[in-house]
Amino acid sequence: MSGFGLSEKQAQAILDMRLQRLTGLERAKIEEEYAELLKTINYLKEILTSEELVLKIIKDELNEIKNRYGDERRTQIEKRIDEIDIEDLIQEEEVVITLTHSGYIKRISSDAYSSQKRGGKGIQAMTTKEDDFIERIFVTSTHSNLLFFTNLGRVYKLKAYELPDAGRVAKGLNLINLIPLSPNESVREVISIADLKDDGYLLMGTKNGIIKKTPLSEFSSIRKNGLNAINLREDDELLKIKKTRGDAEIFIVTAAGFAIRFSEKDIRPMGRSATGVRAITLRKGDIAVGMDIVEEDKDVLVVSENGFGKRTHLSEYKVQSRGGKGLITYKVTEKTGKITAARIVKDEDEIMLINSSNIAIRILVSDISITSRNAMGVTLMKTVENEKVLAIAKINTSVETE
Repeated sequence: MSGFGLSEKQAQAILDMRLQRLTGLERAKIEEEYAELLKTINYLKEILTSEELVLKIIKDELNEIKNRYGDERRTQIEKRIDEIDIEDLIQEEEVVITLTHSGYIKRISSDAYSSQKRGGKGIQAMTTKEDDFIERIFVTSTHSNLLFFTNLGRVYKLKAYELPDAGRVAKGLNLINLIPLSPNESVREVISIADLKDDGYLLMGTKNGIIKKTPLSEFSSIRKNGLNAINLREDDELLKIKKTRGDAEIFIVTAAGFAIRFSEKDIRPMGRSATGVRAITLRKGDIAVGMDIVEEDKDVLVVSENGFGKRTHLSEYKVQSRGGKGLITYKVTEKTGKITAARIVKDEDEIMLINSSNIAIRILVSDISITSRNAMGVTLMKTVENEKVLAIAKINTSVETE
């Protein structure tokens, strides 16, 4: 009895029934189920043949769901979620960045450059092609911002950790694979900045003698495809970019052999869309070929297109007002050709001269004579007819810290 959940009286009542009555009860139950099945079959057939009934059923079921679950949503749907900043996943460490004259760049952990005693032979920093050389090497953090300024006045930004992490002697990756440079665009300078909201400034000089001073904070948001750092006039291009604290002295040299030295305080800060102000008044047909920051106890080195060059003490150049015509720094003749470039140098520096035949020569600055402003200088690189010195670069033989 306990198995069927019956009491003693219920069990006795069943036993007292006649078998005929029990059979009748079972038959009635089966007939009732049969009738229900027929009714269900007819209803389902009706659904299959009536589109109107199908739609009514769908409507009724949706209304039932609405009535049952039609309260306010318990979870919040947002258009976006906060993205994970990949920088949080990158370990911050000190790295050495190397950039070659041909545009190959890489990073490597500073641990790869072990300390050596003074007078050591050093270690190879990079493998380069015969006609290439390291033009810039500096220490920074993997989280630092690298600003790449081009001749067209545009600036691109990469994080240091986005550069290829290559071996010590590997040549790295060309910049055209990292930033969207146009066919006629080339990188003129790369600057490492830890915090773009810093109080410093960037000085930008152009070949037409224009200079602009822009707060670093103006470059805090740079798109992947870059943005304009300066509004260049027609036939002008960006020449040099320097990072300052706002109180530097600037030195500019022209192709015709003139130079001007003036205070950065003569330049008011401007936004990115500004063109800038006159740094030096150029004579007809002249262009600026070099801009640098004055450093005490250093010299100015100028090199001409026919391979002549000289050093002159910076003390020979008095501070002038911005926008002047400048002082003579090199006596340009048909023999020497126009000035190609200028750099602020010290005795320990080395320079590389490159000519139009893609030939390069490496020279110790200490081997170049110091002369007066009006002197012609000495031969640094021999040239033949229709061959010109195109550029000079200061070679970094030691790692500098940004």
